[in-house]
Amino acid sequence: MNLSNLQQEFVLHFGEMGSRWGINRTVGQIYALLFLSSEPLNAEQITAGLGVSRSNTSMGLKELQAWGLVRLRHIPDDRRDYFTTPEDLWEITRILIAERKKREIDPTLTKLRELEMAGPAGDAYAEARIAELREMIELMTGFYDEMEKLETERLVKMMTLGSKIAGLIDKAGNVMPTRRLRKE
Repeated sequence: MNLSNLQQEFVLHFGEMGSRWGINRTVGQIYALLFLSSEPLNAEQITAGLGVSRSNTSMGLKELQAWGLVRLRHIPDDRRDYFTTPEDLWEITRILIAERKKREIDPTLTKLRELEMAGPAGDAYAEARIAELREMIELMTGFYDEMEKLETERLVKMMTLGSKIAGLIDKAGNVMPTRRLRKE
């Protein structure tokens, strides 16, 4: 499988970015290759296209399937498994956000709640900062939960309104104050 220059550049960039996002470089490259492919690819095609080992391809595909970012496809009269990515960019974005929340935000929120439930630790400043952080994360996750319920068309419409929404909030004057713990 020969990749175009455009495909090669995109795949290499995704591999580099993958390691910054906390995933293996090869996993990022596999995803990028599948994302740009107009047809589903099998593991042999992916291995050949990226020049990686078959075992790396298999492990990468399993990880991407676990995230819900890669879908298994069967082609009539072919026993091999083929893989593709969802077509809808919004679906991909929603999957990524939900997975990051599940893996990063939720455990942090759980830990903050545990720390608060343990009771006073004799460090009022640290306790207040933990409470402030928990409140902020709960506010953000509550917002996320509401946005997650919106159908894509309404979400896009809301996002395109951008600063107009901020203007409505300013007019309403109902902004939740944040704590001021530090002297400015």
